[in-house]
Amino acid sequence: MRSRWLKGLIVGVATGLSGAVFGLTPLGTEFEKNVGLTWLFKVRGPIEAPKDVVVVGIDARTGSHLGLPALPRDWPRSIHARLIESLVKRGASVIVFDMYFHRPKSPEDDIAFANATAEAERVVLFEKLDGKRLPIKDRQGRHSGWMWVEKPVPPIPLLAEAAKGLGPFSLPKLQIAVHQSWAFKPSAGDAPSMPAVALQVHALDAYDRWLELLERVKAKGVEDLPRHPEGLARAPDVRELMRKLRLAFKGDPGLRRRIADVVGRERAQNMSLKERRLMTALAGLYGGGDNRYLNFYGPPGTITTIPYHAFITGSDPNIDQEALDLTDKIVFVGLSDLYDPGQPDRFYTVFTRSDGVDLSGVEIAATAFGNLLTDRSLRPSEPLTTALILLAFGGILGTGVYLLSAVLSVPLAFTLAGLYGVTVQLGFDRADVWLPLATPILIQLPMALFIGLVGQYLLERRQKRQVSQAIRYYLPDNVARDLTEKGLDPGSLNKVIYGTCLATDMSGFSTIAENMPPKDLASFMNAYFDTVVEPLKRHNVDITEFRADAIMCAWTATQPDAMVRREAVLAGLGVVEAIDRFNGQHAPLQLDARIGLEDGSIYVGHTGGGGHFVYSILGDCANTASRMEGLNKHVGTHLLATQSVVENLDDLLLRPLGQFLFVGKSDPTSVVEVLAKETTARETELRLCARFVEALDVFRAEQWAEAAHLFEAILRDYPDDGPARFYLARCRRYQTESAPPEDPSVIRMDTK
Repeated sequence: MRSRWLKGLIVGVATGLSGAVFGLTPLGTEFEKNVGLTWLFKVRGPIEAPKDVVVVGIDARTGSHLGLPALPRDWPRSIHARLIESLVKRGASVIVFDMYFHRPKSPEDDIAFANATAEAERVVLFEKLDGKRLPIKDRQGRHSGWMWVEKPVPPIPLLAEAAKGLGPFSLPKLQIAVHQSWAFKPSAGDAPSMPAVALQVHALDAYDRWLELLERVKAKGVEDLPRHPEGLARAPDVRELMRKLRLAFKGDPGLRRRIADVVGRERAQNMSLKERRLMTALAGLYGGGDNRYLNFYGPPGTITTIPYHAFITGSDPNIDQEALDLTDKIVFVGLSDLYDPGQPDRFYTVFTRSDGVDLSGVEIAATAFGNLLTDRSLRPSEPLTTALILLAFGGILGTGVYLLSAVLSVPLAFTLAGLYGVTVQLGFDRADVWLPLATPILIQLPMALFIGLVGQYLLERRQKRQVSQAIRYYLPDNVARDLTEKGLDPGSLNKVIYGTCLATDMSGFSTIAENMPPKDLASFMNAYFDTVVEPLKRHNVDITEFRADAIMCAWTATQPDAMVRREAVLAGLGVVEAIDRFNGQHAPLQLDARIGLEDGSIYVGHTGGGGHFVYSILGDCANTASRMEGLNKHVGTHLLATQSVVENLDDLLLRPLGQFLFVGKSDPTSVVEVLAKETTARETELRLCARFVEALDVFRAEQWAEAAHLFEAILRDYPDDGPARFYLARCRRYQTESAPPEDPSVIRMDTK
């Protein structure tokens, strides 16, 4: 039992460690992103996007609505100036252009766009990142590695100088699933991303409250920050502010928590809901990681999307006028077509629609901003937490599956996996927490089931082998196999079949047992039985039954079969030879081989009572074989068989011994002595058989004197021949009796 527990723990540890190691590798992370995270989003489904985030989309029909070319790059930039004026008039808090204005165009139009941008004091423009790999050199000037460096490339100077903020927003290339976005780009000197800049610009209305909060929590470097939002007029000012705040939070890991504590206490005091929201968002922005996992709101169009032309023309029949009210809303402007799968600037996500329409880059930027604003970016578990979860899940699962039976372990394993999956899904839905899902369910669960069930199978198989081996000590091999492997009812193994029975007994057992200690006697008997059983097994015995110092065995078939009789006779000759060898190894003890053979119908199966049974051979056939074995002692032979056993077995040297009527039997039995195989018989044995047959014929003719003379002659040449001595005694007895038996050719036995 202790060994099984240990193996179960090993299986559990192996399952847990395998999952933990895999889950912490890049391959495991990608597996969780592409399978686990996708599943969590699909099950959760779309959620409500922040109402104060709006996308102004440019699609394939915008140009025609405005009487302009189809591609925005061919539009005059004065149209964007008109858009800014309209958005400002409608109350937009921040206007973010997810469009790159890197080349000058019409000076008049560029100036108009720049003037509108400067006057609005709320426009954030996209800047490109140019990246390259630079070599790292050691002190000797040798290359020791490489590093990736990116440099922000702003729009044309006229626009860059007019913008309130500038920021990059890099995403994977087309057809690669998007999962993350940058808040700060380490490879670009911690440059804040476009959504991050938009959040800071949006929060400038509460800048005084933000400074006050930083001072209350004793943030380092707060004294170096501008004292009023008027000091943050242009993009470089905002970027410098964000750089200093980022350094302050990096240098003080507890700063974010202290801000959260203060904001929580201020709920019932003098901080408005909007202010608390902005303070929490800013603390999350500066105190969080460089990159964030996007908490997508849903398929394309989940974030409120209004056509670009609606703000230029002032109306759209498909847009409610209330939707054009942008009071205190953050507006993202860019390419966004909710109907065209081939739209430019598109990215594959978990919410790509079945018709192939992806989320546009501007909608993903708006999603990243919405996550920052609501502090609802996905929070993946830390590597240590991930490892501990996978260790615990795999350990419990692997150990349980191995130790419990399959009937219990399989449903319990799926129940545990289901409960874990529900827990992970609830954490994702309600708290935006992303815990490992694909690795436990798709790797550790099958692994635990496979290892555990295979282990159980091997354990059960080994136990069956052990039980089968134990049963084989008491039952025939085929019976033990049927009981253990086929699960048969023991009662179904009882049957009446044809068989040839062989009975043998140890001569002188009583004397040996009387003079030998029990333990030594047991060892001696085991050695004797090993010797005797070897030729039996060599000749494919089916059933071997040990009875104290005797053996009863049988060769069986569904119907009478000469091959069955031949195997039994050859096994009997082998036993005679084996006992001769045994005598040579255990001198001075000398055992006489006494074997009897008979064939016929027999019962094989369980016999006994009171709940205890033995597998036995029963029937007249077995009883006669036992009588034949006992007859050896009277006639001085080793191997006797009935005539039916040796019928048509032509390659044996046989000596007929006449007919014998055993005690309790009503019909006489023709008895034959098996001396050897003809190919190995000695010349003296051949002559003995011929002379004995002649003498026996005279005996059957009731010529007692002549028969006695012939048997005496045999004994002069073969003084140890038992049958000749037996019949000589019968001749002399019949000569002296006044009334010989009615049929003197049938030898009536008075004892068994």
